[in-house]
Amino acid sequence: MGVVTVTQLNQYVKSLLDGNPLLSSVYISGEISNFTNHYKSGHLYFTLKDENAAVKAVMFKGQASKLTFEPESGMKVIVRARVSLYDRDGAYQIYVDAMQPDGVGALQKAYEQLKAKLEKEGLFDEKRKKPLPRFPQKVGVITAETGAAVRDIINVLGRRYPLAEIVLCPVLVQGDGAPPQLIEALKRLNDQNAADVIIIGRGGGSIEDLWAFNDEGVARAVAASNIPVISAVGHETDFTICDFVADLRAPTPSAAAELAVPDQNELAVSVGHLVGRASAALDFRLKRERQRLETLTKSRALAAPQTLVEEQQMRLDYSVKNLQTAFGTTVAGEQKRLSAAAAKLDALSPLKVLGRGYAIARKGDTVVHSVKDVSSGDRLTVRLADGELPVVAE
Repeated sequence: MGVVTVTQLNQYVKSLLDGNPLLSSVYISGEISNFTNHYKSGHLYFTLKDENAAVKAVMFKGQASKLTFEPESGMKVIVRARVSLYDRDGAYQIYVDAMQPDGVGALQKAYEQLKAKLEKEGLFDEKRKKPLPRFPQKVGVITAETGAAVRDIINVLGRRYPLAEIVLCPVLVQGDGAPPQLIEALKRLNDQNAADVIIIGRGGGSIEDLWAFNDEGVARAVAASNIPVISAVGHETDFTICDFVADLRAPTPSAAAELAVPDQNELAVSVGHLVGRASAALDFRLKRERQRLETLTKSRALAAPQTLVEEQQMRLDYSVKNLQTAFGTTVAGEQKRLSAAAAKLDALSPLKVLGRGYAIARKGDTVVHSVKDVSSGDRLTVRLADGELPVVAE
């Protein structure tokens, strides 16, 4: 073999690694260290190590955006990666395609991270949660097609409120394929307005079994639902992210069914009480009206209507007489006032003044008040008590 350059050597070694099918998809467990999140590019850079060795690792933005948790130094994970060489530095490293927490402790860490994130966004706020309908006509059920959970829900709904139609959306409830199916079922029920309330959940299991209900996409789909959602995941002691974002959390699938619909027996009792109260109220009203009718029947208006009419006629005659008297008195008073006013007017009449020997001289239409107003030869008219006298001024 002749002399080769460093670049040629690195490229050759890289081709050997890339061409080895055993290294194209390897599952590796280890602890993250030297973790760096390049926020501008979205790529993740870290070292994966165990007690005795370490390897450089990179996870590009496309794969990193699918993570359901925030990796950090010290976290134990399992990655699926391909082994290759970074030919610029001559160092081999792994290119991570998928990552998941390794062990319950790491899962719990991812759970706490997502819970804190969504709570900060307000998705757990009670003010944004919707009330459940009192009498739902359709109940959507999103769970596995078989198993105790779906049987319990159907049995309880049928026993408590058989009037409600059950709209079953069978889905996977664990594994990598579960979150997309849960999200699609929620979207389909909302888009078609196919239910008045939705129950989403499954029976109990380990934290790994329930992990689909801690998926961020599922949580956001539950929060975005226009139809009220009851979360019923696992047993009473199990809490998932889905429980926190749902409009109501039920401790078990059976309890969710009880919360979703009323009890027909309790309704029957309530209706019976209402019918009894309505009947009692009606009987009381009828009894009261009968008593009023009996009282009216015995009254003078019905017992002796002619007498009542005669009494009213007498009252009318009395009122008419009082009205006539009052009218006569008023007219007499007004006549007296009119006579007094006429006497005053008569006393002030100019004719009365003329009757006492006075006269009024006019020059044309103008009353003469002074000799200065008259010139020699002016024709005047003198008004006397019994007529007018034409004169000529000298």
